[in-house]
Amino acid sequence: MKAFLLAAGLGTRLKPITDKIPKCLVPINNKPLLCWWFDLLEKHNVDEILINLHYLPNLVEKFVKSYKTKIKVTFFYEEKLLGSAGTLRENKNFIKDENAFFILYADNLTNINLSYFLNYFNNSNSIFNMALFKTNNPKTCGIAELDKNNTVVDFVEKPKLPKSNLANAGVYIAKPEVLDLIPTLEVTDFGYHVLPQLVGKMKGYIINDFLIDIGTIENLKKAEENWMKLKH
Repeated sequence: MKAFLLAAGLGTRLKPITDKIPKCLVPINNKPLLCWWFDLLEKHNVDEILINLHYLPNLVEKFVKSYKTKIKVTFFYEEKLLGSAGTLRENKNFIKDENAFFILYADNLTNINLSYFLNYFNNSNSIFNMALFKTNNPKTCGIAELDKNNTVVDFVEKPKLPKSNLANAGVYIAKPEVLDLIPTLEVTDFGYHVLPQLVGKMKGYIINDFLIDIGTIENLKKAEENWMKLKH
């Protein structure tokens, strides 16, 4: 099983921590975020990943090459950020022979059960599944509305008038044909440019696992505290 691990963000909201370290290497309980991802992916039999790079790419490459993992890692450097969907569009060949693959936002710290998610996808008769979590602040998230069969019947990125509290977790499973839907824009975002095209065609998968975006100092502190409790 292959996965895209999207890790090229600038981490501007985490400054000054990210002045000298990329966001994906920010430590959580004395272990870089990327390590927690490797642990999760190995546990659920993901054996090959593509990591996109932009900010301080040499540090990410050096770290991964020194880290002992069974996962085969391909790097894709973006001189200019292409957006979450743009990275996939430029790397169609990475998954051309796959039946399905994961798309994962490396900003998140999570213990999501990817094996359960994959099993759900295999039984969903869908080309795309999106993991969802219940949020208390829907105006700041991509929000999905589901019907009784868990088909996504509405999706809006950061809606002014949210129709539900089910938020995009940044964890997807897709079939390769989904990449044909990605428009050719200089910066192409999954939430704005691809997911709206999949309304009525994709399934939502509601999770109760731990998941937090570590993109702010406040959330990083929450992640440290709650992850420590979870691990003990």
